[in-house]
Amino acid sequence: MALTNKDNTSARNFKHLSKFDRGKIKALLEEGLSASEIARKLGRHRSTIYREIKRGTTTQVRSDLTTYETYFPETGQAVYEKNRSACGKKPKVLQVEPFLQYAEKKILKEKWSPDAVVGAARRENKFDKASI
Repeated sequence: MALTNKDNTSARNFKHLSKFDRGKIKALLEEGLSASEIARKLGRHRSTIYREIKRGTTTQVRSDLTTYETYFPETGQAVYEKNRSACGKKPKVLQVEPFLQYAEKKILKEKWSPDAVVGAARRENKFDKASI
């Protein structure tokens, strides 16, 4: 029996910008190219380039105290890495920390058994059932 693909959605085919790509964006901006022209040269969607320029642009101050904005690939990379670190599922331990502190206190200081801690926590309705 032959397998058929009945999906009506196409596979996503994007990739993240590399440090090298960000450096190319900086060089092309300095040449005076627009974001659309940079996107064509790099084979990326123009929205990707616009977002990257916004992500990596910072305000600088000249010696005469006037300000100007310029793109720094290092800033874009740092912001990307910071945002990326917030992605993904968070460890469950962080969600149940109040219960763990309660259990640690009862077990270590008051010499309760783990079963007694769980029973008391349920009776007192102190914590969400999923965290017990």
